[in-house]
Amino acid sequence: MAERLLAIALPRRWSHVQGVASRAEVVGPHLVGGPVLVAACWLHDVGYAPDLAATRFHPLDGARALREWGADDLICGLVAFHSAAAHEADVLGLLDELRAFEDPQGLVRDLLWYLDMTTSPDGERVSFDDRIAEVRERYPAEHYVIRALDGSMAARRGAVNRAEAWLSSAGLADQV
Repeated sequence: MAERLLAIALPRRWSHVQGVASRAEVVGPHLVGGPVLVAACWLHDVGYAPDLAATRFHPLDGARALREWGADDLICGLVAFHSAAAHEADVLGLLDELRAFEDPQGLVRDLLWYLDMTTSPDGERVSFDDRIAEVRERYPAEHYVIRALDGSMAARRGAVNRAEAWLSSAGLADQV
């Protein structure tokens, strides 16, 4: 589904999704929630698809589409809240709409955030700091993405730190 909606319309976004998901596929077999993580990684940016961009806030648009297609509530919640999306929703005045989904706490969520925030737009593994710097370069300081980024750094760093700790304990740090 993600390939059909993103590969031609948004090839760079598709490259990012492929990078995130391919890294998740390495992690998946070592995690009880592995299949959910892999599915969420393939679908996390589907809301960017022009056919789905009702609000132009991709986590919400993606989660709504997934719910309409009958996806599991957990997958919808992971997509809706990925990578501190609640902060952006708040800045945009869409937080109440985003709350139609549940924000799943825990390791699967942290790993999704980590994989998203350590994969470049071209699908390459990058450090969290380099990825954040790239986002800051892409948007002007007054853009809602940057305003939300500033307010969400503690949540983002926390998720990345927890994911990295788990990956190290599972012996996967050098493989992902």
